[in-house]
Amino acid sequence: MVGFPSPFGGDNDDGGLFDDYEQFVPETLPEPGPFLEEHRVLTDDDHVEFHEITRDLFEERKVYDMTFNYNLARLNLDTRHSNAGYRYAEETDDPSVLRAEFTPTTPFCPQTHTLTIGSFRAWNGLSERHEYDLVRVRAAPMHHQSEAINEQLGEVEEAYIETGSVRHEPEGDIGSNPMERAKQRERPSRGDPEAPF
Repeated sequence: MVGFPSPFGGDNDDGGLFDDYEQFVPETLPEPGPFLEEHRVLTDDDHVEFHEITRDLFEERKVYDMTFNYNLARLNLDTRHSNAGYRYAEETDDPSVLRAEFTPTTPFCPQTHTLTIGSFRAWNGLSERHEYDLVRVRAAPMHHQSEAINEQLGEVEEAYIETGSVRHEPEGDIGSNPMERAKQRERPSRGDPEAPF
């Protein structure tokens, strides 16, 4: 029986809608934004190598885009969303620090807060799997709550630098929708303290 490609982009039959992980295709990546300005933006093999590590870390920590039902790293390869996903840059003054800027598919993406915090926790909680001492994460300014989200990401980053733990819960009630805000309020009772969210 012939299968149908999922409209949500599952990893099985993708109908040619995705670039390969081994390719650097600038046309299907977001343009580097202000968080990456004046830093060494990863391109070609450098981008591909770190993004393949990202795929593995996101898989282990279950950083999934629930709208499209796939590992968030796959968003960079999705030709239907050619200006969405992550771009990376090594800091000019300290190449042991990587900057990662997330551009969501829409300015009102309801998962941006959760996905960026989960990404930070995956990259820094499994830092032995890549060459960077710190991966700093920010949402692109096109998102309607980017300032508030980035403030919380800065708070999580500071706590990680001070304690070495990625489990810090930022102050505030930023979730993009009522479901996400409810999940934030119930966090202390969650069973797995290592879970990315």
